Amino acid sequence: MAHRRHKRTVHHSWLSVPSFIVFCCLLSAAIMWQGNAIAQSVPVIQREVLSGGLTLLVSEEHSLPFVTLQMLIDAGAQYDPQDRAGLARLTARTLMAGSKTHSADRINQELDFMGASLNGSAAADFATVTLKVLKKNLDQALTVFFDALASPTFPEGEIVREVERTKAAIQSAEDDPGEVVGKAFQKALFLKGPYDHPEEGTKESLEKITRSDVAGFYNAYYRPNNAILAVTGDISMGEVRAKIIPFLNTWPSREIPRESLAGEVATGRQTILIAKHITQANIILGHEGVSRENPDFYGLTVMNYILGGGSLTSRLMEEIRVKRGLAYSVQSSFDARKHPGAFLIMLQTKNQSARESIDLAMAEMRTMQEQIVSPQELEGAKKYLVGSFPFRFSTQARLVSVMTQIEYFKLGSDYLHRYPSFVGAVTREDVNRLARTYLHPDRLIVVIVADQDQTGVSSQKNR
Repeated sequence: MAHRRHKRTVHHSWLSVPSFIVFCCLLSAAIMWQGNAIAQSVPVIQREVLSGGLTLLVSEEHSLPFVTLQMLIDAGAQYDPQDRAGLARLTARTLMAGSKTHSADRINQELDFMGASLNGSAAADFATVTLKVLKKNLDQALTVFFDALASPTFPEGEIVREVERTKAAIQSAEDDPGEVVGKAFQKALFLKGPYDHPEEGTKESLEKITRSDVAGFYNAYYRPNNAILAVTGDISMGEVRAKIIPFLNTWPSREIPRESLAGEVATGRQTILIAKHITQANIILGHEGVSRENPDFYGLTVMNYILGGGSLTSRLMEEIRVKRGLAYSVQSSFDARKHPGAFLIMLQTKNQSARESIDLAMAEMRTMQEQIVSPQELEGAKKYLVGSFPFRFSTQARLVSVMTQIEYFKLGSDYLHRYPSFVGAVTREDVNRLARTYLHPDRLIVVIVADQDQTGVSSQKNR
């Protein structure tokens, strides 16, 4: 099937040079107005580095009688030993399974009695422990929280149970086309390095993990000088000093092991076919992306919104779903992490239209590189990104997550105030330049989970 090339025609006959200047001024004014409105809603965050090396972030918010804490530890799946994939996640998941003074049953009973939630998890980059509790039960909840965090016992039985639960979830995911296509893409792109394995591990790697491995991982990474604590809700800085800092001061620091996490990614074009007797083809196409610290991140956010991140307003959605009815959903994203992540386009379509949908997605990537975006597209992207920004910290749970990640990714204490200006500074020329720099339609990894007899697509691998 011949590759389809199509051009996006943008009519500017109504937009003379003087009116274009006026339009740009109005757009800048609109973005500035949105930015000023957001600045008034941005929470005040107090920052302090404690003697043990922990970074403490506090934002008072007294409208509801709740307090939420999130401890971020630089102990994500990127630090899993090569033959122990899933160790970071298993450590975070069993952290609350018992401490020197609280059994797992007692922890659960006390949390239930208080109506509190306490959860540990680990993603690719970091682990988090999050507590939400009514203000009146804060003292009791803090005892449970810090006892489990600073002196976990990792009971053998709880580790075995968590391993079995995880293996069962992995087994179940093998029947989910969306899970299958995602893991296959990850394996094909990240050949070596921090993201070359699933965060939950594999059935084989989990079998190798022992209680000693879990305890060793905890002892190596779960230290105050490797952690960030965000606190928000119905609590003052004075109460934080009286109730929380004393707990933190009893948690001993230790030198954290640092090793090179340089990775290797695939750069050649590949098409990977995975056969399943399903009516909808699940497709991911993509390549290496960027890290969160990349200075082009904000421009890429705008560019990606126009390409495929903007829901029904994106180019991919318009071409593939609205005009042709080939897919129910299609979207693109830059998965920016501590280290370079992935750029990917995800879509579902009928088996028979898999090839056409892929061709259309590739054509849209090329059009983004070859033709400058319209003023209307740029305006729509900026307005949405700036206007929706406050929703990222609209609840206590979202706010503590934003607070810890601002610190973890070193975005700056004024990030919440400056975000509108970062987005507002992006120009049409920036979008075009970034598309040429960071989109690579000629070296895509394409993974298709489908009834392959109906797709008309052949596998290939070009290094």
